[in-house]
Amino acid sequence: MAWFRRERAPAFDRDRLQPAVRRSYCNREMTLGFIEKENGRFHEYCCANTQAELEAFCAKYGVTAQDLKTIY
Repeated sequence: MAWFRRERAPAFDRDRLQPAVRRSYCNREMTLGFIEKENGRFHEYCCANTQAELEAFCAKYGVTAQDLKTIY
C-alpha cells in the first residue's frame, strides 16, 4: 500500500552542495537554499518568514541550524 510508505528526506550531495540561508538586513527576510562548493553559486529553495519554517527545512534535509552558512 503506497500511502503507508514513510517519506524519505530529499537527498542532496553533501560533497557538492552546502546548505545556506541568505538574510536581508532591511526586512529580515530569509531565503533558504544551497551553495555549490565549486563556484559559490547560490540556488534558492524556499523563503522562510518564521523560525518554524527554518526548523522544518533543517528537519527535511537532516541538517542543524549551526550547519547553515549565513550570507548577507
